[in-house]
Amino acid sequence: MALSSPRSAGDSATRTPATYQLVDIGANLTSGKFGRELDQVVERAKEAGVFKIMVTGSSIESSKDSLRLSRLYPNHLFSTAGVHPHEAKEWDDTCEASIEELAKNPECVAIGECGLDFNRNFSPQDVQIEVFDKQVAIACRLKKPLFVHEREASEALLKVLLKYHADLPPTVIHCFTGTRAEVKAYLDLGFYIGLTGFLWKDKTPDGVRAILEERLIPLDRLLVETDAPYMFPNIKASKVPKNIKEALTEQSLSFLNRYCSFQRNEPCSLPVTVEMIASYMKTVPQVVALSTTQNALKVFGLM
Repeated sequence: MALSSPRSAGDSATRTPATYQLVDIGANLTSGKFGRELDQVVERAKEAGVFKIMVTGSSIESSKDSLRLSRLYPNHLFSTAGVHPHEAKEWDDTCEASIEELAKNPECVAIGECGLDFNRNFSPQDVQIEVFDKQVAIACRLKKPLFVHEREASEALLKVLLKYHADLPPTVIHCFTGTRAEVKAYLDLGFYIGLTGFLWKDKTPDGVRAILEERLIPLDRLLVETDAPYMFPNIKASKVPKNIKEALTEQSLSFLNRYCSFQRNEPCSLPVTVEMIASYMKTVPQVVALSTTQNALKVFGLM
């Protein structure tokens, strides 16, 4: 693909070297919202310092597309293979073999996005549990990291994972939005926690902000992601404390404000999330960037 850029030669984001080197462990780049602009989206991510991106598979078709994209952008994009709980009702006898076949490719670095979502229940809960169980078994069999989605289903999710605990590969709770008790349960089992721009809207006393302020997630278990085109970090909102807004750098804001929106978040917004996390944890963003990048390279074997 030929790369093209909508920016002018004088764009400061183009001239200024990236502040961080980051890994986005979850971006839905197969979404139609990116379409023919994917070259520019990938290039902007590189310029923002996001040097590796995992493209999430959430159905058999999107997992195939994810693998295809990883081959178009070698060593920059990587893929996952799985069936999201929203799509669990579409599972059939061919899905298990399809996931295993996709996972054999070196570009495919995890099984998922799979898990349970009892918030929306787009698939019946019993079907979600059955399909999740099958995918956990695949991850254990292939020794591939597990990329897990969970919404309002922590108890049921843990019941499945504990069944396989002795054989579980590295397990990531993607886009975590839960409570202190839930994060403690996941960490006690050795899981990793992925955080997104969801931080901007969380004001609950038992939620992600409080968890970060109390430093309940060790840096060696933390991962970052955009979940693009979703989870846009709306840092202009009144919900975002003044000190958090003041901690955001001009370099990171330049990418967020120029190229991202509620309609389409991009991987280039990831530095803003890193800076928010650092501010809540009362540390410097370079520490969060280095730790999360090292964790991602280790967990997923990214080269």
